[in-house]
Amino acid sequence: MTTDQLVASYLKALEASDLDGVLALFAPSGTVHSPLYGTLPATEFYPRLFEDTAESKLTLRATMVGTAEGRTVVSFWFDFDWVLSNGEPAPFAVVDVAELTEHGLIDNLHIVYDTAPLRDSFNNLRKKS
Repeated sequence: MTTDQLVASYLKALEASDLDGVLALFAPSGTVHSPLYGTLPATEFYPRLFEDTAESKLTLRATMVGTAEGRTVVSFWFDFDWVLSNGEPAPFAVVDVAELTEHGLIDNLHIVYDTAPLRDSFNNLRKKS
């Protein structure tokens, strides 16, 4: 799978809240580093995210590929038009930085965005859960 295919598959699965589709792109020990949810195994992060999501529309802006310590790193910048499970919109722009294994699976995913505009909405949702 090329990095462009990986990004396209990830965004498609994320937008559809397709847990199996997202997790198929991660190594078994894959980890997500999120500014809202903290650091969690991918197998715990995505069920929580999808539970908090009524719908989402994702629009890719750009993809960047490089290396770090001999590993491929793919960064993708996209708009996440997120609607929380309580119906409240919480859109944001985000950059996901994926460190890949030698087999092209995501080992670590670092999610980078400003949570200030949506923090209150997210906290209100979590209090009601």
